Amino acid sequence: MTSSKVTVMLFLSIFVSSMMAASAGNFYQDFDVTFGDERAKILNGGQLLTLNLDKFSGSGFKSKNEYLFGRIDMQIKLVSGNSAGTVTAYYLSSQGPTHDEIDFEFLGNLSGDPYTLHTNVFSQGKGNREQQFHLWFDPTKAFHTYSIVWNSQRIIFLVDNIPIRVFTNLETIGVPFPKSQPMRIYSSLWNADDWATRGGLVKTDWTQAPFTASYRNFQASTTSTNSLTEQSAWQTQGLDAAGRNRLRWVQQKFMVYNYCSDIKRFPQGLPAECRRSRF
Repeated sequence: MTSSKVTVMLFLSIFVSSMMAASAGNFYQDFDVTFGDERAKILNGGQLLTLNLDKFSGSGFKSKNEYLFGRIDMQIKLVSGNSAGTVTAYYLSSQGPTHDEIDFEFLGNLSGDPYTLHTNVFSQGKGNREQQFHLWFDPTKAFHTYSIVWNSQRIIFLVDNIPIRVFTNLETIGVPFPKSQPMRIYSSLWNADDWATRGGLVKTDWTQAPFTASYRNFQASTTSTNSLTEQSAWQTQGLDAAGRNRLRWVQQKFMVYNYCSDIKRFPQGLPAECRRSRF
């Protein structure tokens, strides 16, 4: 794909992403603070939420509602400056030992070094399906939209409406797929300097605290919130030729770890889903 075509696609994707957020939710109505007390703040009449981390505690929130399939969009501006040792997590999860989970985790880094976007999918309590990416922009300078499309056929991870990962339902070959456990949205900002940055070699610099991540323009499109037309969009959403090209572009240029390529980790053979089409 030529650089000019990629530029046009990026522009269109960011434009669509911003339009989708026009009818955003309200943090007072849609979420509860889970920990951190005053470190989690809802501002601007419920249109903005900030999480803070200091040496004593991080903070977090969860959705009041549970979701079984849908499209979830959230605009996030990540911790700026020296964010090494911090993790900003944004994910869907059910509860219990056989829980399902769909993860975005943003691993902080030293000033000037890129964030690592860590993704994972758990089904029936089993994860170990990590893919990691660097982003093609600085996620601390402005808000960007991070989305999960979850239907009965696949899970699509998107950044500014650009697909970065697809996890396909392959139950026909024995791969568990999240499909029966409703999940809540969770997010948290916390200290993970024992592993988050360069395997724990770089520690959190507490002289930079408090660390802050900001959220706005939450939107959930589900069977209970949308018209029939909107429902059908996410219920059957896959990738067309342009989407497959954008996914290939991201994975070729920005993926830094893929469990499906980690032969040393799976000496008995790669997981079954790794041997099938990802689209």
